[in-house]
Amino acid sequence: MHNGGMKPQNDSKVAGTDETGEIIDTLGRPMHDLRISVLDQCNFRCPYCMPAAKYHSEYEFLKKQQRLTYDEIMRVATAASELGVSKIRLTGGEPLLDRNIAKLVQKLALLPDLTDLALTTNGMLLAPVAADLAAAGLHRVTVSLDSLDEAVFHTMSGGRGELGTVLDGISAAEDAGLGPVKINAVVQKGINDHTVLDLLAHFRGTRTIVRLIEFMDVGNRNGWRMDQVVPSRELLAAVSARWPVEAVGKNYPGEVARRYKYQDGAGEIGFISSVTEPFCGDCSRARLSADGKLYTCLFASQGTDLRASLRNGADDREIRDILSRTWLRRSDRYSELRRPGPVEHHVLRKVEMYRMGG
Repeated sequence: MHNGGMKPQNDSKVAGTDETGEIIDTLGRPMHDLRISVLDQCNFRCPYCMPAAKYHSEYEFLKKQQRLTYDEIMRVATAASELGVSKIRLTGGEPLLDRNIAKLVQKLALLPDLTDLALTTNGMLLAPVAADLAAAGLHRVTVSLDSLDEAVFHTMSGGRGELGTVLDGISAAEDAGLGPVKINAVVQKGINDHTVLDLLAHFRGTRTIVRLIEFMDVGNRNGWRMDQVVPSRELLAAVSARWPVEAVGKNYPGEVARRYKYQDGAGEIGFISSVTEPFCGDCSRARLSADGKLYTCLFASQGTDLRASLRNGADDREIRDILSRTWLRRSDRYSELRRPGPVEHHVLRKVEMYRMGG
């Protein structure tokens, strides 16, 4: 199996601090990125994330008092920043269901040494708030959009999305200066793989960057099977046959997408290949769930409860120490240990993606 550059376990670095003073985990990885899920609700019912049969009208999502407040989020974000985090992404569920999200953006934008403040959305609610988010200090947005085929989009959004509204949101984000917008498209064999080239064609010649994501075994409810995965190498071959591309280097250490640019100068695309070409060795991401648990892997089965500490009198130093200890113990490398078969079976119970963000 491709090891994504990971050193064997017995050659891994000792957890602690590196030469820059940043904390590093048991495999030598610093904590540079924090993904913050502000709520677990979503206005879509994408089958690979929140299938409608499970997340129906009677499903009980987190109540307001169970979610972290903005002040609590800021305490965690501040502590993370002091430990080396320089990139923060707001996620959900659908973060724009929180009508006050610009106020949180404004607070986060004041953190020192923050180089990137982003938000991931399905785009349905983006157009009316794009300018406000930019004014609050948001740097950019990523929009989840799996197809430009109306019928396929309808199916993959669980019948909840309006394609024109999402495209309007992307345009509004670019106009507001929240670009280059990135498009995340999860590719499933037999579902939307036949629409990939049309999606790329639509955004060629614009600043918008499409990233093609292998269908992953996140959570426990998406019915993942290996035979539904379209390997990135196959997608790259299909793209190259139509538009010649060439590889581009990483923008920053730990970037998960392999980048390519069209040779005719019509822009850039990316491939995120967690299944066939794992990149655990460069992973620098921590994830804070809406109910205050800190996860150190997208495929985690458990997290560290920060909400209890925040609400039981822990001071800022204690919060920082909890974050530090959690990261120092980190040894996650799920994608490298995955053993794909007819059905996924490596971890029996994983946290659902909508709880901790993508």
